[in-house]
Amino acid sequence: MENVYILADNQDVTREGLRSYLKVTDPDGRVVEVTNYRKLLEELRNHSLAVVVIDYSLFDFSSVNHLLNIKSGARLSTWLFFSDEPGEHFLRQLLTADPTISVALKNNSRSQLLDALRRVSVGEVYWCDYAESVMGSGVPPAKITDTLTASEKKILHEIALGKTTKEIATEKNLSFHTVNAHRRNIYRKLQVNSVNEATRYALQAGLIDLMEYYI
Repeated sequence: MENVYILADNQDVTREGLRSYLKVTDPDGRVVEVTNYRKLLEELRNHSLAVVVIDYSLFDFSSVNHLLNIKSGARLSTWLFFSDEPGEHFLRQLLTADPTISVALKNNSRSQLLDALRRVSVGEVYWCDYAESVMGSGVPPAKITDTLTASEKKILHEIALGKTTKEIATEKNLSFHTVNAHRRNIYRKLQVNSVNEATRYALQAGLIDLMEYYI
């Protein structure tokens, strides 16, 4: 089965360069270009095993959590973050949240970029020297625990769909206070402070899928 590569970068020269490198690393691979996150979602629905090569700074994500939520929902895809040198804080935030994201820089050598593309094409994680240096500073990886009860997982599923406490209580025939207590317990157990962070956990844990989340 041929690999599908989704190029999510708004620079023409970068996409052309990537196409030429992919002809070396995977001559039989299929390349698809997308210009916004909705097109990216569409291609991920069609190609769940795709390799996504993306420059966050040149794409229309609303936040890094937006990117991570889409990545989490497309659990079978492989992602290569391909960019000019990002700030250390941003890169640490990104890779702490999801250490399976590969990283290569646009100023890396040809041999390094070819190595990165070869690695991600077979599902391996590639971190360039800069990423290795940033993440080698002793910052622990993100903790994804599985301590939620069955009821809490059901409530989290509804929260991730964007439903309010009142809506969940009405649909589940529960009291407002019961749902609110579940919400507090979920946030405490997952060590999160926002709906975005809770949603990312739900996607990563398989409690909700990409189609369900975005439709």
